[in-house]
Formats: sequence, C-alpha cells, structure tokens
Amino acid sequence: MSLESMTNKEAWRQKFRAGLKTITPSQRQKDSAAALRLLRQQMLWPRAGAILFYAPTSLEIDLTPLIEEALQAGKAVALPRFVGETGTYHAVSISDFKGDCGPGKFGIAEPGAHCQPISLKRLDLALVPGLGFDVSGGRLGRGQGFYDRLLADIACAKCGVAFDRQIVEQLPAAGHDVSMNFILTPTRWLEISTPMCA
Repeated sequence: MSLESMTNKEAWRQKFRAGLKTITPSQRQKDSAAALRLLRQQMLWPRAGAILFYAPTSLEIDLTPLIEEALQAGKAVALPRFVGETGTYHAVSISDFKGDCGPGKFGIAEPGAHCQPISLKRLDLALVPGLGFDVSGGRLGRGQGFYDRLLADIACAKCGVAFDRQIVEQLPAAGHDVSMNFILTPTRWLEISTPMCA
C-alpha cells in the first residue's frame, strides 16, 4: 500500500469515527431495528443455514437480536474469536450469546474457550462490521487487518453492515482488502456481486 493511500485511509477513518460519535443511543437503536427488518426481507436470510455474526461496539449497528432468532430457527451461529498467538480471528460456534460470550481482547464480546471453531467452508453468510463501505463493496476497517485476514478465507456471501452515513461512493483500497457482496444499512440493501459459494 502506498503512503498516500494509507494516509488517505487514515483520514477516512477519522472522518467516519467523528460521524459515528454523533449518533445517539436512541438513533442507534432505531437504525438497528430498521436494519434488522430489512435483512429479514432478503432471500439470503432464510436460505443461510450457517451465519457468522459480529458482536457490536456501541458505534455499530446491533444485529444481536437475530442471533437468538437464528438459533431458534436451527441455524448454525458463529462469532469471531481473537487468537493472540497468531494475531488472527477464528469463526467459533455458539449456542447462546449471553451464556457463551464474554469480553475479548479488544473489549468486544467473543465466544469463550469452551466454544468450538466452525469450518469457514460451512458458512453461508458473514455479517461484517466496518468503519466505512463504498458502493462497490469496498470496506474500511480499523487498520489492523485482523478482520481482513478472516474474511480472505471466507468464500460465502459477505454482507457489510453499517449506518447510512458510513456509505460513500469510493474508498481507497489495497490488495489485501476484501470486498463485500452485499451492504446492509437501515434504509438500503445493495447487491454488488455474486458470492463464490453461490
């Protein structure tokens, strides 16, 4: 990655972080509920038998109500767990969000040590957080590359999840950046590309 594009990415990160901090808890709750409704309306949702969720921070769309819904529907549910020895995230199965998860390395809920990894080949859908996305499926993460390394090994449908203000026309991209097939916001469902596993 060139120094110019790296600097540009950092400028975008600062811009997105500043914008996210202006979202009130009540607006986040309202927007999260709208995103949940929109996701349920997509054909992708009932067809997905194994789903990788994310545990949201206070500045992200909260899809956790769908975790219980998915489990009750008999779907396999996984969340990322950070492995310090390798500096990577693994997808790990859970059967109960509150019972199986606790604070992880970055203060984000992760499956406990008793939970077992799930094969990435088994996944049908990965719901992906990010600081920003563009309309071509580009994703801007937090800059560590941890999530990109996980996403690079996932062939199934990858759906970026964000507030409307996090979607722009174009973001700077590097070779290791993983593109999204879909993007979900409280008001939009963007279909960008066909997943390799489709």
